[in-house]
Amino acid sequence: MLKGIIDKLFNANQKPPRPELNSISQAEVEALVEARLKEHAATIEKSVEEKMNSAVQATDQEDYTLTPKQIEFALSIIDKVKNEYELAADPATLTVKDLNKLIAFNKFKNKGILVNLVKKGVLRRKGKF
Repeated sequence: MLKGIIDKLFNANQKPPRPELNSISQAEVEALVEARLKEHAATIEKSVEEKMNSAVQATDQEDYTLTPKQIEFALSIIDKVKNEYELAADPATLTVKDLNKLIAFNKFKNKGILVNLVKKGVLRRKGKF
């Protein structure tokens, strides 16, 4: 035990050998940084594409077709404005959005809603073809 303590005292003055540090050239650093930037850009691009695809799918999911009972209700609302507007599209092609707009018109009597439905091609003004 005494020998171990003496060895530590004498060896404490000696520095342990350090491993050599490998230096990296400027070109290698630039190449690594550029590779990481390209990898990051590819990841961002992939993420943006996935978001765009999910947004397109979400848009498609919003345009549900109507049930027969909903179509009857939509036609009854259109009948209320029969003197000025008529159905321009096939009733089977009406969507939930169209029905919601018709319901909003029925509730608020906002003519702008009908104008938007004319622009979309759901309704047309009577006498204009």
